[in-house]
Amino acid sequence: MKLDKDSALYCAKYMEDYYYHFDRIDDYMRSQKLGQIAEMDVFLPGCGIEEDLFTDFNMHPNDMEFELVDIGSSRWLDYLTIISSHLISRSVPGRIVQFAVFEKNTKKIVGFIRLGSPVINMKPRNEMLGQVFTKDKETASNFNKTTAMGFTIVPAQPFGFNYLGGKLLAAICCSHEIREILNKKYNMNLCLFETTSLYGTSKSVSQYDGMKPYLRFKGLTDSHFVPMLDGDAYKKIKDYVESVTGEQLVDPTDSSKKLKATLKIIGMVKVALKGTAELEQFNKVIQKAQGLTERKRYYISNYGYKNFIDVVNGVSDTLVPDPENYDKHHLVNIIEWWKNKATNRFISLKNENRVRTEIEVWTSGKEIDIIR
Repeated sequence: MKLDKDSALYCAKYMEDYYYHFDRIDDYMRSQKLGQIAEMDVFLPGCGIEEDLFTDFNMHPNDMEFELVDIGSSRWLDYLTIISSHLISRSVPGRIVQFAVFEKNTKKIVGFIRLGSPVINMKPRNEMLGQVFTKDKETASNFNKTTAMGFTIVPAQPFGFNYLGGKLLAAICCSHEIREILNKKYNMNLCLFETTSLYGTSKSVSQYDGMKPYLRFKGLTDSHFVPMLDGDAYKKIKDYVESVTGEQLVDPTDSSKKLKATLKIIGMVKVALKGTAELEQFNKVIQKAQGLTERKRYYISNYGYKNFIDVVNGVSDTLVPDPENYDKHHLVNIIEWWKNKATNRFISLKNENRVRTEIEVWTSGKEIDIIR
């Protein structure tokens, strides 16, 4: 699949116009998010799905009880789309479990979690475990059997702000109950949970900080990729490239289709413009786009097992509980840990008259602070 010079120049100019709108990663994310929201159904006031989100902000954390509910993928994705700052992928390859977390007394949703198969390569993980799990099928298989990644850990706002909701959801992902759900569903021997912060250098702290022994910071990821084209911008350039080449840009059944298509177009433009001044300008555009992405903070949980590295690496099949931390990962103990932290937070906000009460959803038409 190739582009001629004129078609490559069109694509280069198209990408330049697209990426030069954004100076920071939150500019890019806001643009993508608003495009996603525009595709959603519109509800009459008071009839939208945001009515199911937690709103009793006089409630003390000690009076709260929680349950994990599988509400189905379509409904789960609709809720998450209106509250999350990042784009929501509706197709996730590999293993997946996802829940809405309800406060049982009010029967309202406080947040959402989704765990899935880990990404293949992660620099701080490679350093921690001493290897990259792509060298052979046996090590890759054992890694997948013992590791899960938290792709979505998103509290409804302002529950997250008022009650440290992000810490609650992240700690739930580190519970023995979640571990057993994955073990049973996929015949795993789960002992490593990993996740990354949504932001890197844009924010000095993460909701995952201060969560030992549940989560521990293990370093920063590498970041040197171009944010994918999305929405109408993606469709227009995809249709253009396919029309001038007469070929399909990506297989519709592939995962990460938009990212693969974006990278493929960039590659074809570089080939077609090789040795020209236009390529130098295009490279500057791509370098600027790469500058939008950030190194993210990488966190892990070992579910209270002291030999988790040996098990992930295939040295041992038998997990050995750490007497000091194993029981802390039972959900009942996690909730008590959270209640202590949330109580301090809630009382402090009340004393300072800073408790927030307005639901933050992207369908409200109001400006939302992406980096919060």
